[in-house]
Amino acid sequence: MKIKANDYKANEVFRMIREYSGKTQAEFGKKINRSKTAVQYYEYGQRNFDFELLLKIAKIEGLNIIIESKK
Repeated sequence: MKIKANDYKANEVFRMIREYSGKTQAEFGKKINRSKTAVQYYEYGQRNFDFELLLKIAKIEGLNIIIESKK
C-alpha cells in the first residue's frame, strides 16, 4: 500500500489504512486501543488523531511512514 498523504485529508488516510488492514471499525479500534465510536469519529473527520497514534498504527500494521522533500 502506498499513499501520497498530501493528496488526502487525514481522516481519509486513516480510513484507507483501516480498510487496507481488512478490519472492521470495531476490530481496528480494539487493536489500537480505541472504541469503535472513536474510529468512526476519526474516519468522518469529527475528531482529530495525533501523530503518535499514526505511528502506533503504522507499527501494528507493518507500514512505513516516509516524509520527503518535494524538491
